[in-house]
Amino acid sequence: MSYQLSAVVADADLLREQTAELDHAVLGELRQDFALLPVTPQLVAELTGSLPDYAVDDRSAEQPFGLVLSPPLVEVLAGWSRSGPVAYVEAEFGGGAGHQSAAVWLGGALSWGPGFDDVFDAPREQWPINSALTRLGVERGAWLDPFAELGLHLERNTAGWLAHGRRRLSADYWDELVEQWENQ
Repeated sequence: MSYQLSAVVADADLLREQTAELDHAVLGELRQDFALLPVTPQLVAELTGSLPDYAVDDRSAEQPFGLVLSPPLVEVLAGWSRSGPVAYVEAEFGGGAGHQSAAVWLGGALSWGPGFDDVFDAPREQWPINSALTRLGVERGAWLDPFAELGLHLERNTAGWLAHGRRRLSADYWDELVEQWENQ
C-alpha cells in the first residue's frame, strides 16, 4: 500500500486564520489542536500567483522536496510563522521503500531543516517529519511517535486529506469508528 503526503502542518487556529480567505485551502483536523493543509497545485497557484514547479530528480538531502519551494511560497510560510511555528512536510512510500522530508519556519524565518531521510536507520524521533512535529510542539502521547500521535497515518494521500477536511472529520473519527465496531 502506498502513502503520499504534501502538506503544511501547524496549530489549527493559526491555519484557519491564515487560510480563511483562500478558495483552495482545505484543513484536515489532527489531534492536539493541530491541522493539516494539503498542498495542491491549485493552492500553490492561489498563494503565489504562479503554478508550482516540481523536482524531476530523485529526492536527496540536496533536493529534499518534490515540490520546489519557490521564494514566493517560502515567503508565505515564513509570514504565517510570525503567528507560530509552521512545518512543510512531504512523504512518499510504496512497497516498503520511500522517503520523507520536512522544514519548519518560526518568527518569519526558516528555523529547522530541511531534513531528509530515505534510510530510516536513526531513532523514529529523529526522522524528519517527527523532528518537525516536535518543533511545532506536538506532545508525546499514547501513539508510537508524533506522526501517529497527530493522526498523519489516517489518510493515504492528498485526495484522502482533502476528503477528510471537506467532511470535517477529526483525527479521532477513525478511532471512534473502531470503537463502535468493536462494541458491536
